[in-house]
Amino acid sequence: MRNGRGAATKQRPQKFWGTTIRLFRYMKAWIPGILVVLVFAIVSVVLQIKTPKILGEATTELFKGVMKGTAELKAGIPIHNLPVDFGKIGHILLVVGIMYAGAAVFGIVQQLIMSWISQKVVYRLRRDLKEKMQRLPISYYDTHSNGDLMSRMANDMDNIGGTLQQTLSQMVTSFLTFFGVLYMMLTISGWLTLVALVSVPLSILVVGIVAPKSQRFFASQQKNLGLLNNTVEETYAGHTVVKTFNREGATQEEFEEHNRKYYQSAWKAQFVSSLIFPLMNFVKNLDYLAVAVIGGIQVANGTVSLGNVQAFLQYTNQFSQPITQMANLTNTIQATIASAERIFSVLDEDDMTDTATAKLPEQTASEGNVIEFDNVAFKYVPDNPLIEDFNLKVKAGEMVAIVGPTGAGKTTIINLLERFYDVDAGQIKYRGQDTHAVGRNDLRRHFAMVLQDTWLFTGTIFDNIKYGREDATEEDVYSAAKAAHADTFIRQLPDGYDTILNEAATNISQGQRQLLTIARAFVADPDVLILDEATSSVDTRTEMLIQHAMKRLLAGRTSFVVAHRLSTIQNAENIVVMNHGHIVETGNHDSLLAADGFYADLYNSQFTGNDLA
Repeated sequence: MRNGRGAATKQRPQKFWGTTIRLFRYMKAWIPGILVVLVFAIVSVVLQIKTPKILGEATTELFKGVMKGTAELKAGIPIHNLPVDFGKIGHILLVVGIMYAGAAVFGIVQQLIMSWISQKVVYRLRRDLKEKMQRLPISYYDTHSNGDLMSRMANDMDNIGGTLQQTLSQMVTSFLTFFGVLYMMLTISGWLTLVALVSVPLSILVVGIVAPKSQRFFASQQKNLGLLNNTVEETYAGHTVVKTFNREGATQEEFEEHNRKYYQSAWKAQFVSSLIFPLMNFVKNLDYLAVAVIGGIQVANGTVSLGNVQAFLQYTNQFSQPITQMANLTNTIQATIASAERIFSVLDEDDMTDTATAKLPEQTASEGNVIEFDNVAFKYVPDNPLIEDFNLKVKAGEMVAIVGPTGAGKTTIINLLERFYDVDAGQIKYRGQDTHAVGRNDLRRHFAMVLQDTWLFTGTIFDNIKYGREDATEEDVYSAAKAAHADTFIRQLPDGYDTILNEAATNISQGQRQLLTIARAFVADPDVLILDEATSSVDTRTEMLIQHAMKRLLAGRTSFVVAHRLSTIQNAENIVVMNHGHIVETGNHDSLLAADGFYADLYNSQFTGNDLA
């Protein structure tokens, strides 16, 4: 069962450092900006670290004034105001305010710069991935699910962007904060620093125990969320089938099971992850209490000033925060590098090689063989040949029907003809030219396909028809729609040709979608047309319209028809009967029936209830 689209699979990278270095190489164009970010982050941390000690000087100054005034009163010296230097205190507070404001400004600026850099990096990665997907061979798409590719393009890219934006500066600030705070505490009191350091092992113990458990529960939560989303998606998409077979109860039970597992993993993940902050606060409060008591004793003994103890207490609050951040960042970085690894694995795939430079003549041959298969051999899997010694000659304007049972190699012939795959041996010639020597783009300009599985993109009906030829005029589009018997239903729609087709074009019927694909082929005006059986899921009237439109589309064109319903290809000039990658019979419908061979068995089986095609 597939993972839901909303669930990102959490995994650890196989080559952590190699992928990390490669990701940083991707960022080399923005190294100056990253250096600026690091400098700004350092300045921001230094300003934040120094302010508690400077602020403590104000407290010390105030404390000195109070103590001096108290001493003068005890000595019998009359005073009207405490001898506190408020000017100096005000100056200290002004300096502290400026430092806090400066830290905030530096922090905001470095976040803005890092956000810009991270989005630029992800933009470039996404662009390169999309360009790579254009160069990948069809075999890659045959062996990888759409959901997996979408996850790499969306979820993995988002992981990288979020981490680059936050993690890099956070790592620097956490590292500097920890050692900076440690240094400032040492400048105040070595004994108090030793007391504060007692919390470090406790913090590491808490993080080391809780964080891994939390990570496992979150991974389980994501997994169960994917299963839950998948159940909802499948049930929604197939609600008619569910109701037809009275599977509502079983479907509800399946949903309840996934929902229960998601609930159990989700509350555990949230509960365990929420423990880390109360536990860290507990450790921090113990540390705070110990420092306050011992610091108070030292102030009473005159070994440490009150202001320094106040600053030390602030540093104690800051001391455990970097440890928690670093622990959280470790898991985030692992997931991010795993995402980068998944993207780089696609970028490292072999391209669909095409060094051919030969050009095809512009004019279609009016006679002779247009297509010729000469001793063609092909296999998808090594040591498992699918097609061997395949020979076929197709004349100009001829309709060739390819029939045979499932797995006979019918679709493979089309894949080889369009150069979705290249032959292992032999040649496929188009107008006498070996197609392997012709560039794929140049070759495919002469072909068009109308398949059983209609593909229309989200956009207007007009743009979908024009997709067959971008330089087509409005009149070309309207003429193609009329020839395909699509013009009438299009104009009956509220927005006519400007009607927006939704995802999978479900706002029009299956038959209407098929008519649009035929119109698209009319606009393309190909030399060779490839047809798949397209009327199996439409009503009789629509089937007649489609058949009539196809008849007009095929007129005067060389065509290949992959037929499943043999009643639709009885008028073909040449019927190629395939079985296990070999041609077992050729001829027209009447001659093949008279031969009483493999084709006759297939044909008769469709009219006796045993469809083998």
